[in-house]
Amino acid sequence: MSSNNIKRYAKIAILYLGVAAGLTSCAKDDYYRDGGLADPNFEGSMLAYLESKPVEFDTIAQLVKLAGLDELLQTGDVTFFAPSDSEVKDLIGYVGRDGLNNRLYALKKDTIRVLADVDSLIWKKYLERHLFRGSNFLADYPQIDHSLKQIYPGENYYSLNNTVLNIGVVYHDVNDVKYAGYRQLSISYIPDVSRPNDGWYTTMISSSDIKPTNGVVHTLSKDDALFGFDPDEFIDDVAASK
Repeated sequence: MSSNNIKRYAKIAILYLGVAAGLTSCAKDDYYRDGGLADPNFEGSMLAYLESKPVEFDTIAQLVKLAGLDELLQTGDVTFFAPSDSEVKDLIGYVGRDGLNNRLYALKKDTIRVLADVDSLIWKKYLERHLFRGSNFLADYPQIDHSLKQIYPGENYYSLNNTVLNIGVVYHDVNDVKYAGYRQLSISYIPDVSRPNDGWYTTMISSSDIKPTNGVVHTLSKDDALFGFDPDEFIDDVAASK
C-alpha cells in the first residue's frame, strides 16, 4: 500500500472517530438536559423508595410508620405528594417566637423531642393530605396559571382524608413565549372551601412521576413546602393534643 493510501485511510479513521465522539458527547448532553431520559421506575414499594432515599425521606418514612400508613404505602395504589425531611425538621426545630416548641413551652406543655412525641393521629392527618387514590402522573392533571385561574384553573381533588386541594400543571414561559417552557406540577391547600379561590398554600413540585411498584411519587420543593401546607394549623393541633 502506498504512503498516500495510508494517509488517506488514516484521515478517514480519524474522521469516523471524531463523528463517534461527537455523537457520544451529544447523547450525554441530551441526557443532562432532558431528565425524561432517566428511568423513573423503582423496583420496590413506595415505602421502600422513601427508605432508599435517607437524605430526603428518612423522617417521612418514619412518620409513615408512626401514622400506621406503612401497609398502604407498600400495597395500595396511591399518589403521594411527598414532603421532604427538612420541612418536618423546620416545623419542630424552628426556634422563633412562633415555633412549635416555643408555643408549647409558653402553654406550659411538654415540648417535642422526638417524632413519637406528636400524636400519631396528627401525623396521619397531615400525611393523608398528601395522598390521593390511584396512580396519577403529571400528564393526568390539567393546566393551571396561578395568575389566570379563571382561564386555567387546574382542578380540585379530594385527598385520602377528604381534604380539598387544587392540583395543576404550570406551563412556564421561555424566551418571552408564553406557556412554551417546561411543565411543572403545583399543589395548593385550600383552607376554606367556602371561599375556594382564597388563601391558597401553594407548593411547587421539584420532581415528578417516580413510579414504584404501587402508585406514583411527586416530591414537594424544599424551597416552598410547608408540611401540612399550614404550619399554624399543625402547631395548634399539637398544642391541643397535649
